[in-house]
Amino acid sequence: MQTDLVAALDIGGTKIAGALVDGHGRILVRAQRPTPAQEDGATVMRAVEEVLGELTATPLWSRATAVGIGSAGPVDASAGTVSPVNVPGWRGFPLVERVRAVTGGLPVELIGDGVAITAAEHWQGAARGRDNALCMVVSTGVGGGLVLGGKLHPGPTGNAGHIGHISVELDGDPCPCGARGCVERIASGPNIARRALENGWRPGPDGDTSAAAVAAAARAGDPIARASFERAAQALAAGIAATAVLVEIDIAVIGGGVAGAGDVLFAPLRTALKNYATLSFVQHLTVAPAVMGADAGLVGAAAAALAGRREPAVTQP
Repeated sequence: MQTDLVAALDIGGTKIAGALVDGHGRILVRAQRPTPAQEDGATVMRAVEEVLGELTATPLWSRATAVGIGSAGPVDASAGTVSPVNVPGWRGFPLVERVRAVTGGLPVELIGDGVAITAAEHWQGAARGRDNALCMVVSTGVGGGLVLGGKLHPGPTGNAGHIGHISVELDGDPCPCGARGCVERIASGPNIARRALENGWRPGPDGDTSAAAVAAAARAGDPIARASFERAAQALAAGIAATAVLVEIDIAVIGGGVAGAGDVLFAPLRTALKNYATLSFVQHLTVAPAVMGADAGLVGAAAAALAGRREPAVTQP
């Protein structure tokens, strides 16, 4: 028997991806456009409409029952608006309303991109079967989301679990968010690379100064590169432990480009976590790499759409 589908959008500063996804998390149709991130808001929305246009043109579209959106943030799910930091043309942009109009009035669920990846890892990935989890993306920025009591917990605006902006260094460097000493300011890829360069690390003949190059140098034994990753791991451990104490998670799943460093990141992270997660009810906290890869945003947006579609209707007595 055929099952209904949901449409999913994964909107970031680099690409706008769309898909039709079935109830088992399988992507059946894809579409994608580059994000015209520096253009005006109408131009960015046209790219979204082009992605949706490809999806609606397929025969499977007739089975689509809802739309899920995972967007770079901040998002405001209660208002249906988005204000991605890296898309300046969208400030308080009414994305839910616009997508609903393009898709013929389908129900639309909006969540932040970190929450979307959390939904994917809980549904199909490393947090599957876990009732209380933190899932993180450590890349150009640091984002995340929560699963509490077996359910995705996006919070009132869709941003809950944004661990990247927990302050772990009270007098630390200013963060673009306006606070100081945020996890993101210490543990994101660009900041890992910045710190290594400031402390004397020099790239190889290819001139690559990315976090991936720092990871390769650390793997080869460079002490400055290794120290930069150890500092990032310490910041992540402090943020994870603070979250665990607050809401009693039992697993932290970490994905994103920086997680690709493997043991260069995870070994010092697990060591540092022992120094922060010290109370009895968080001592057995597990740290695991994410497994959903590049499709996590789409699968997570689909999971949000499916969950919203299954909410019971309110009946009158």
